[in-house]
Amino acid sequence: QVQLVESGGGLVQAGGSLRLSCAASGRTFSLYKMGWFRQVPGKREFVGGISWSGNSTYYADSVKGRFTISRDHAKNTLYLQVNSLKPEDTAVYYCAADWRRRDSWYSYTDFGQGTQVTVSS
Repeated sequence: QVQLVESGGGLVQAGGSLRLSCAASGRTFSLYKMGWFRQVPGKREFVGGISWSGNSTYYADSVKGRFTISRDHAKNTLYLQVNSLKPEDTAVYYCAADWRRRDSWYSYTDFGQGTQVTVSS
């Protein structure tokens, strides 16, 4: 298993930016890819993912061009830079890890507890 702890959420005005972090521990030697999801009541949405090698990224259309995923191997940390925030980006943001080498960008083995992002208009 991989343990994941997110940080960096908060309250921000529309148009603002945040950088979310996700620290991974445990079975990090087996990481294949990591990703971000967000959840509002009744709906969970895939935000994007990155191969742990860092060669590939994939984003949901709703965030493409505004959100950027990166990772730091040495720190076993995943990042989500969120720019040009909109009120509809308000959600709990979760990071996710896959060490079972699943092919789909949407499929992960472990999830963090989440960090709240609230965007005011």
